[in-house]
Amino acid sequence: MSGKNFKALVVEEEGEKNFVRSIKDRSTDELPEGDVLVNVRYSSLNYKDALSATGNKGVTRNFPHTPGVDASGIVAESNSPEFSTGEEVIVHAYDLGCNTSGGFGEYIRVPADWVIKLPANLSLRESMIYGTAGFTAAYSVLELERHGVAPAKGEILVTGATGGVGSVAVSILAKLGYDVVASTGKTDQAQFLLDLGAKEVISRDESRDESGRPMLKGRWAGVVDTVGGEILVTAIKATKPMGVITCCGNVASADLPLNVYPFILRGVKLIGIDSQNCPMDLRLEVWGKLAGDWKLGSLDDLANEVSLDELEENIQLILQGKQKGRVLLNLTK
Repeated sequence: MSGKNFKALVVEEEGEKNFVRSIKDRSTDELPEGDVLVNVRYSSLNYKDALSATGNKGVTRNFPHTPGVDASGIVAESNSPEFSTGEEVIVHAYDLGCNTSGGFGEYIRVPADWVIKLPANLSLRESMIYGTAGFTAAYSVLELERHGVAPAKGEILVTGATGGVGSVAVSILAKLGYDVVASTGKTDQAQFLLDLGAKEVISRDESRDESGRPMLKGRWAGVVDTVGGEILVTAIKATKPMGVITCCGNVASADLPLNVYPFILRGVKLIGIDSQNCPMDLRLEVWGKLAGDWKLGSLDDLANEVSLDELEENIQLILQGKQKGRVLLNLTK
């Protein structure tokens, strides 16, 4: 079958450490081998996408490249018995948008075991308002639940709360009845977080202790941390006995200067959240939650919808730490 032409954001390397982005015409013949060709209708912008778009070799090794770790769309061709032409599907994480041409183009071709059938009660558009960020948030909340952190146990801290993961985590936790304290460097966005359901908003400085004390007064029953570094260290030190912290990001720092006292004197648990390579049965469970009991009625309040032409300015905003909520890429515009 002859290739289909489509538009995509293409990142090209021009000389050492010089990367340029433009919207180009591509052909599906240029896509990597795979079992399922998907006509992408929606994608979303994540921090990892912005890194790929600016040539970060820790995310993407080879250029030209089309970023986009998220995609939802319709199966255009399938060599897999699991998927039929015309089915609505989601693809996110694995190597999509890293070293495999991603969702910032109108077509992707991927292995069948990366593909998820769109859950009932969820539209293609809604799935990408969630995207990997929303999936990561829900996965984090699921781990709190699994380890016994119920609403009655006390306050939950969410760090980096105005970002993609943080804003969805605040919303889900509030929906489930938790008392959420949202930490952010954007205190001018406090009302946004209160509208999502946060009980209290605190500044980044209030979330970071520099006293050097090995432990702090226990406040948090659980923590969803999206930033790492000293804020994560402080959260661990201030978590109550048998409390649980999930960790999914390192935008502040990848270092964790910490002693073992919170773990051996309070029984605190630190749980890493790996959304990229988590097994399919867990993916299906999390997406089932997002489409079911945990589905947010305020999804549109989280989303800034953009076209492919409008993506560039949003890449700059997320790199500058100015993103609020989720950026939804509409490829049907």
